[in-house]
Amino acid sequence: MTAPSVPDQGRLMTIDQLAERTGITVRNIRFYAGRGLLPPPQLRGRTGLYGEDHLARLELVSELSALGFTLSAIESHLERLPKSAGAAELALQRALLTPWVPEQIEEIDRAELDRRAGRILGPADLDTLVDLGAVTVLDDGRVRLHGTSMLSTGLAVLDSALPTEVWRRAHQLIEQHTTALAEDLMKLFQDEVLQPYRDRGRPAEERTQLAATLSQLKPVTVRGVVTAFGRAVNRTIRERIG
Repeated sequence: MTAPSVPDQGRLMTIDQLAERTGITVRNIRFYAGRGLLPPPQLRGRTGLYGEDHLARLELVSELSALGFTLSAIESHLERLPKSAGAAELALQRALLTPWVPEQIEEIDRAELDRRAGRILGPADLDTLVDLGAVTVLDDGRVRLHGTSMLSTGLAVLDSALPTEVWRRAHQLIEQHTTALAEDLMKLFQDEVLQPYRDRGRPAEERTQLAATLSQLKPVTVRGVVTAFGRAVNRTIRERIG
């Protein structure tokens, strides 16, 4: 892909300083630059210098990589951004992509999964954890663990007195309705907030505020969903008793 040119942008950094700021190795920064994911640095003599736009773009690449995007998918995403996208626009992209709830996805072998579970997990146990969304079995026999809290929840299900089929059906219902809710909320935000911003030509003065608003929206929405669900369950219990 063709990297956009970057104008002079205040305080500049060497590649070592950029690596220190981002936590990404110099080797990987050079690799990303070689793939066109970063604009070329400004040259002062024989020294390449990097600015805030480089920093923002590198942080976006790191965010996309952490979310599981392949290198080709990252390239495709960056190609869709305006060539003139600067630090504020890239910060907005990061705000859009940041997970709504923390995720700690790891790939581990079965022995490590057993160690963390504190027991030997049989085939039926593993199937239950898969059905509950706690783990995904990979082609090489390893498992993708979707966070320690999900594993703890899955183990609690295995230890509970309720049949695992009840838990499976409950999980399916939750997935079904929360997926529909997520799609509706994303469409609302897309239609009422993002598209009007794009239609106005992505005004620079709105970018920082939009990113901040989105950061505030996420925890408020998650808390609202949890509260609304709890109230709905309470209301259903009262109606059934009544």
